[in-house]
Amino acid sequence: MHIVEVFGRIFISALFIIEAIKKIFNPDMGMMYMSDHGVPEFLFYPSIAFELIVPLFLIAGYKTKIVSSMLALFVLTVTLIFHTSGVLSDGMQLTSLLKNFAIIGGLLIIVSNKPQICSFDYYLENKK
Repeated sequence: MHIVEVFGRIFISALFIIEAIKKIFNPDMGMMYMSDHGVPEFLFYPSIAFELIVPLFLIAGYKTKIVSSMLALFVLTVTLIFHTSGVLSDGMQLTSLLKNFAIIGGLLIIVSNKPQICSFDYYLENKK
């Protein structure tokens, strides 16, 4: 079932890549959202680069434990900054919080698994 793992990496990465593309085409909204939550605007473009590049490594299965850990930490940070205020009174904030916890859970499962045959990590590990 190695192909299932590949699809899992693709699906979880798609979320980040699509969000980055949305930010590229509507930077004003993203910057405004960040500034409303006290996040400096200079972090906008590095966050786009992170959301585009790191998931591509995950899809390829290269350094999956490190990449998954980085993405999980990113999602945790974003969750704490953007989705904790008003979580008890706003149903959308609660949904976003729980969705992000599910994403973190999926990424932690990737961290805990050994590289499978459909990944660069597997190839590099078994090349020795």
